[in-house]
Amino acid sequence: GCSGSAAPPCPWPESSTAPERGQAPRRFRITHPFHPLRGREFELIQIKLCWGIDRVYYEGEGGALRHLPVGWTSVAAADPFVSVGRGRSAFRVEDLLALAEAIDWVV
Repeated sequence: GCSGSAAPPCPWPESSTAPERGQAPRRFRITHPFHPLRGREFELIQIKLCWGIDRVYYEGEGGALRHLPVGWTSVAAADPFVSVGRGRSAFRVEDLLALAEAIDWVV
């Protein structure tokens, strides 16, 4: 199940993205800018779809099984906007268009 949460057990099967037996363990880094463990690396235990969100499972402090959304980690595929923009733009085009529409609505 989705251990570590108050939600009922996951109704979806496990993902096969965890390392196979005999392979070197995969490691990941927490990348969410506001997470208190940002920058820390952990060994990936498994990735599992849980209540519609892919989650990275890892062993936390004291050996407890913990999980985070994949998007908060280095496991997530790079956002094309971030990769192509390389920090040169603070806003995405679709966000600016939504802002312009909101301003039009207010004015």
